[in-house]
Amino acid sequence: MSNNNDIAPLMAFSDIPAALGLLSRVPVSVDTERATARGAKAAWAYPIAGLIIGFVACAIAQITLALGVPTPLVAGLTLATLVIITGAMHEDGLADTLDGLWGGWDKDHRLKIMKDSYIGVYGVAGLALSLALRWQALTIAIQHDMLWPTVLVTACLSRAVMVPVMARLPHAREYGLSHSVGRPDIKTAQIAVAIAAVIAIFAFGWPALWLLTIAALAPLVCAAIATAKIEGQTGDILGATQQVTEIALLLTIATLL
Repeated sequence: MSNNNDIAPLMAFSDIPAALGLLSRVPVSVDTERATARGAKAAWAYPIAGLIIGFVACAIAQITLALGVPTPLVAGLTLATLVIITGAMHEDGLADTLDGLWGGWDKDHRLKIMKDSYIGVYGVAGLALSLALRWQALTIAIQHDMLWPTVLVTACLSRAVMVPVMARLPHAREYGLSHSVGRPDIKTAQIAVAIAAVIAIFAFGWPALWLLTIAALAPLVCAAIATAKIEGQTGDILGATQQVTEIALLLTIATLL
């Protein structure tokens, strides 16, 4: 006998505000009961949430450019907007992941460190490098009048690739944000990736093949490390995956420009 998850539609419009509410601080109205019932099935909308987040950042950047703000400062404000609008959610995941995976000596100790609210040297170094690399790449993109496609595509693709990691890797712990959301099925992951791929190709044309290749390799590396270190994924691992993928995509775009 089939349960409700078996017969639930693959996509629902309510998944978009649910995804945006989960991945950002954008004040959206979310049907909590429906979002909870949908669970991980709403993950197909992660790239759409990324697109919206990127749009807000680009809009603010465009206003500052019109006001004559120098390019490096515009890049910094764009990056600040991306961090603020998400509540530094992914940055927190990156820092916790780096501290835990390289600061612990076994799975339990690594997970304990990742849960700790304190930040260590690995996390500090990782955040500094992440912000510096993204700021420089965004500066180059703005100088080449490629702000909008760069920000929109990287925000979209880097969130889409979290879904296959969620689908493929088991939960490393029996609680936490990732566990509460659940594991999406492969079809949900395929939809998320397909949406992001179409957007990337529309924005960049054939060079998008480079971006799609990077977007496939970066999460594979993150997933392999997570599997080796803690035998699965957590919300922090997913945040780190988003960050690593975004950085890799931005560096690729900056190189291609």
